[in-house]
Amino acid sequence: MKLEYKFYIGTGPEEVWDVLVNPEKSFHAFMGGVIRSSMQVGDPIEFVGPGVEGDQTVHIYGRLLAFEEYKLLSYTDHPGPSHHDRHSELESTVTLRLDTVGGCTLLHLVNDQWTDNNPQFEKADQFWWMILSNIKTIAETGKPLDFGYEV
Repeated sequence: MKLEYKFYIGTGPEEVWDVLVNPEKSFHAFMGGVIRSSMQVGDPIEFVGPGVEGDQTVHIYGRLLAFEEYKLLSYTDHPGPSHHDRHSELESTVTLRLDTVGGCTLLHLVNDQWTDNNPQFEKADQFWWMILSNIKTIAETGKPLDFGYEV
C-alpha cells in the first residue's frame, strides 16, 4: 500500500519548508498540530496539538529517518495513543521531498511501508489532501484554507 502526492507550489523551497517546521505556520497547515523533534536522524518525532487529552495530545509519533533542511523530511509514522489502541503496532513511513522546478517548488510526499491491515490508511488518504493543499496555500498566500472549523 502506498499513498503518493505531488504538488507544485508557487514559491521557493525555503518558504515551503518554513510552513512545515515553523510552529506558527505548521499549526495551521497540520490543522492544529506542530512538529516536536530535535531533527536529528534516529531521534523521536511527534506531531502534537489540541485533542481529547488536552493541548499536548500526541497525534502522530515515530523516529526521524532522514533530514536535509529545505529538501527532505522522512519519518516512521504511528497514530497517537488517543487515536488507536494498537498504535505501536500500526506503522508506515512518510517522506516529504522538496525540489526546485523553475520558479516553483515540487512537494512530493510518499506515505508507504504500511503494516498489514492498517486502519489508518483510509484516514491518511483523506487528510493528506487537506494538509498538502493547506501547505501550498499557506506558502503561497500566508493564509490557511478554511475547512469550516477552528484550530
